[in-house]
Amino acid sequence: MRKTLLLYAIRLQFLIQRLLAPEQAARRAGDLFCQPMGSSRTRARLAPTLDAVEHDLDIDGTRIHAYTWGDPSRQPYVLFAHGWSSHGTRIAPWLPTLRAAGYAVVAFDQAGHGRSGGRLTTLPDFTCHLLAVGRRFGPAAAVIGHSLGASATALALARGLHAERAVLIAPMADPLTAVERFARVVWLGQRLGRRMFARFEQAMGFDVRELQAHHNAPLIARPALIVHDLEDREVPWSDGECYARAWHGSRLLSTVGLGHNRIVDDAGVIAATLRFLQGDNVGERVVSSPNLPYGLA
Repeated sequence: MRKTLLLYAIRLQFLIQRLLAPEQAARRAGDLFCQPMGSSRTRARLAPTLDAVEHDLDIDGTRIHAYTWGDPSRQPYVLFAHGWSSHGTRIAPWLPTLRAAGYAVVAFDQAGHGRSGGRLTTLPDFTCHLLAVGRRFGPAAAVIGHSLGASATALALARGLHAERAVLIAPMADPLTAVERFARVVWLGQRLGRRMFARFEQAMGFDVRELQAHHNAPLIARPALIVHDLEDREVPWSDGECYARAWHGSRLLSTVGLGHNRIVDDAGVIAATLRFLQGDNVGERVVSSPNLPYGLA
């Protein structure tokens, strides 16, 4: 009830502000869009670290808190990238399976999340920090990303992240559509939502096309498993399917009834991922051509 009332209060504020001061509304929406929920930090501090070795890394002046289980300098390791308003220890349900299979595990809190520093962050920031953590610990056996962390995983791989395999869980394919969804939720309006995103592009010096799945996935020459739930109400299944179509050597595993968050904890998804890491064919291969825009092979 408290969250619902807060949402409607935010909506009412934007509804009034977009009529009276549209530029101010776009700036305020931009700050809100880039600010993780404060509960992320609370959840991270309350979550057990399960005997992790903890590190504070200085990445471009931001303190990034990292966790390691096992010895990534001696064992093949799995690098985990959490999603928006989440934290690195979200990997906890995977640890028994991955450790039993002989993998070390590395996770970290993105800027503005968990135990890391910073207040605001974006998809380009997620990508840069993931690349930096990957350089710190060296080439990974696999990288697993969830939600915005999955999108950052694809972008990082296209920009030189070293990992033999990739698992993307509920990835977002196009940040512009994510902005449009956000604008609808807070009643900002499509026009101001696009203006908000244009401000990001100008301030950070990037073009949205640089972040879209269909421009990045074809550049990644390694096996990938895309996992997405058909009933995901936060990031639609079609986003995962978009990655699978554009990424040569990828396969799509579709689930039903797990939604956007429970999919990360699901024992079946964890088991399927381990089979994929061990070289099995998991999921379906999605094919696309001018004459066959969508199909399974």
